[in-house]
Amino acid sequence: MCGFVGFVNQKDVSTDTINTMADRIKHRGPDDEAYFSDESVTLGFRRLSIIDLAHGRQPMENDAKTKVLTFNGEIYNYQDIRKELEDLGYQFRTDVDSEVLLHGYDAWGPKLLDKLRGMFAFIIYDKENQQVFGARDHFGIKPLYYYDDGQTFLWASEIKAFLDHPNFKKEFNEALLPVHLSFEFIPSRDTMFKNVYKVLPGQYFLHDIKGGQTETHHYFKFSYDHIDNSQTVEEDAKKIRKIVDESVKAHMIADVEVGSFLSSGIDSSYVLNEAAKLKPIQSFSLGFKNSKFSELSWSTQFAEEIHQKNTPLYMSSADYFDILPTVMYYMDEPLSNPSAMQLYYLSKGTRKDVKVALSGEGADEFFGGYNTYLEAYPFERYQKWVPKPIRKALGKTAEKFPRFHGRRFLVRGAQPLSERYYRVNYVYDYEDRNKILKNPKLNVDTGAYTKHIFDDVSNLDEMTQMQYFDINTWLPYDILHKADRMSMANSLEVRTPLVDKEVAKFAATMPVKTRINQEETKISLRAAAEAELPERVAKKEKLGFPSPVAQGMTEEPYKTRIINAFHSDIAQKFFNPDELMKIFDAHVNGQSSMQKIFTVYTFIIWYAVYFPEDTNVDMRQYVHRTAID
Repeated sequence: MCGFVGFVNQKDVSTDTINTMADRIKHRGPDDEAYFSDESVTLGFRRLSIIDLAHGRQPMENDAKTKVLTFNGEIYNYQDIRKELEDLGYQFRTDVDSEVLLHGYDAWGPKLLDKLRGMFAFIIYDKENQQVFGARDHFGIKPLYYYDDGQTFLWASEIKAFLDHPNFKKEFNEALLPVHLSFEFIPSRDTMFKNVYKVLPGQYFLHDIKGGQTETHHYFKFSYDHIDNSQTVEEDAKKIRKIVDESVKAHMIADVEVGSFLSSGIDSSYVLNEAAKLKPIQSFSLGFKNSKFSELSWSTQFAEEIHQKNTPLYMSSADYFDILPTVMYYMDEPLSNPSAMQLYYLSKGTRKDVKVALSGEGADEFFGGYNTYLEAYPFERYQKWVPKPIRKALGKTAEKFPRFHGRRFLVRGAQPLSERYYRVNYVYDYEDRNKILKNPKLNVDTGAYTKHIFDDVSNLDEMTQMQYFDINTWLPYDILHKADRMSMANSLEVRTPLVDKEVAKFAATMPVKTRINQEETKISLRAAAEAELPERVAKKEKLGFPSPVAQGMTEEPYKTRIINAFHSDIAQKFFNPDELMKIFDAHVNGQSSMQKIFTVYTFIIWYAVYFPEDTNVDMRQYVHRTAID
């Protein structure tokens, strides 16, 4: 695991710039640093040593000195690919997966990506063809960004590294603010910084050094093209046990101790249980000092039942709000999912004992775990028995009346799924954004950012469409994004055995009937877990990270912090403070608006962190007292 940076050389930029850029992401690789530079390109690398601790230094050159690699991640099938390359005549100097990538690209070019199983982002500088090649893993576990304004081309594992390049023009991409207010993330290649782009999951880019052009290509796209409706729950559960067991084994490979996150739910419990079959493994669980928000007793009891050590970690409401500026700094872009703060604290405590931790992300998306999927059943029945013109008429009529029982169902029942599902997940809908934005002209139909995702699977059932949407949005832009940033902020490598190429390949064949029914989510995964785990764990309903945010907002000193933020110069620049205070006052008086408040509040904190020159002294001092400038 590591972090890397690089740029195409310019006459007015010293190659020493690479050192400060790499230092900015030292948290991703505190064990080692190294650099490469020639007349065209400069590369920097920070290493967190996990495999072959004595070797594997990067940037790594091939024997012919024609290609140079920097790589972040793990390739779990690298030994198989290495054998293929040895059969082709390639010789290896190390036992690390990075050398397999270097020779593999030399042998197959971008076709190498089709062979890889793992989490990765890497850059290969091709001296002969004067190209920079960059690629990201299938589902977006590891990050990769580039900056391209037509004159300057930079790349890095994290956006913040660009701040130290003299030709990086730091500009806020205000046009995306309504998109962020809708989704709490940006579901596209664009970022909150102008001319900074994500390499998307399953994508690679080629940058021509001489001509300056950059082109992107998809090498992988998840699909439900091979659903097998003949499969049963029993058959799928059996296959899940086999494939998860194999995936956990692959994810356990390391030359350092591996631990595991453990919540009270089925996903992390199942992963821990499979790992414990291979070797003793220490687990780590997070709870709140206020027991109302803590389920540590579940975690510690399960760890005891499988005879594994569990380390409980604690945080308070004060911890939660105090680390917000730090979390926003490491996040690169604003993300208002409250669980980010818990994940930061969990990673911080875990890193004291281990360098690598397994985690259970991905099970809900691939195996059908979210309760929102259950709504497909009543809506499908409604659409089947009530003709479309009548549904539309009922929906329009319901919109005109005050709130009544069933009004929301009638309104949403008139909408196609492409509107109904993503809009129910909006933090702020179009009308709400018009109220709070200082410049309503910025407001757009943000559904255009995701409609193409539903179009890809419009021929499939609604539940499958919802899962497909989440796999392509929620999973990479929220779940995996915060998992990488919060863990690597603490120099901890998190591995996700359930977000795996082979696991996903199987999940894509499962029919709806083995994923979810009207009473239960993740049917087959739970059936697989029942053979391994206590019933109380296998059957436990999804909770996620419980959070004290909603209550904390109504208490001092956090209440005053939010009020001050909503009246700050940042709020006045982008929002209507009076409208923000209406939402906050309603929350204090019992009308829950936690996510709306937190989305704006975290944005204001993020903006103060990254654009301190645009903030007043009080806000600047509050944000930067955490020593992140």
